[in-house]
Amino acid sequence: MRSFARFLPIIALLSLGALACGSADTTGAGANTATGGSGGSAAHGGTGGSGGGAQPLRATIDTSEGIIVVDLEPTLTPVTVENFKKYADAQFYDGLVFHRVIVDFMIQGGGLSPDMTEKDPLFAPIVNEAVGSGLSNVAGTIAMARTSAPNSATSQFYINTVDNTYLDPSTDNPAGYAVFGMVSTGMDVVETIENVPTHTVGAYDDVPVTTVLINSIVVEPI
Repeated sequence: MRSFARFLPIIALLSLGALACGSADTTGAGANTATGGSGGSAAHGGTGGSGGGAQPLRATIDTSEGIIVVDLEPTLTPVTVENFKKYADAQFYDGLVFHRVIVDFMIQGGGLSPDMTEKDPLFAPIVNEAVGSGLSNVAGTIAMARTSAPNSATSQFYINTVDNTYLDPSTDNPAGYAVFGMVSTGMDVVETIENVPTHTVGAYDDVPVTTVLINSIVVEPI
């Protein structure tokens, strides 16, 4: 199997040895081993709500397949949400694509243009807030893609289409992948993107045959 990116979770590298590392942000593919549920305003693997603190924020992701609205978690993941907002405010995502789509796993975007050219990040990589946030990679959550280095996430993100709790911090994957929000409306759009036909483009696997554009992402108070 060719690799199309460098963001593969450690657990996927251990269990799916055919996956190799490449050059762009990804999260790892693998069988769904999740059993955790959701709760609160984002995914809490059996924990309570987020509590007070930072101003609630919402991201509107306008795609060529429709609108996805995501309620963000600035109280539990302040660094991650602020980073995502900075990229959105800079219109970095406008015209990029969902470049990796895997049925019964996730959809990923935020770093490549329609010709599969990787766009240089605007800001330094951020700290991984997966540990201690209480948020879990369950269906409908948005999380940051990263390399095998825990604190390497920049612009790329993914939306889980099934429970992928093996991407949470664990003995095999101590750092985990940082969830920072939950889709509130538009999960039907996510599912449409998830099910588009895919092919291989150069070194990139699971690329939609028909381009799935990110027209814009706007982050604003709820």
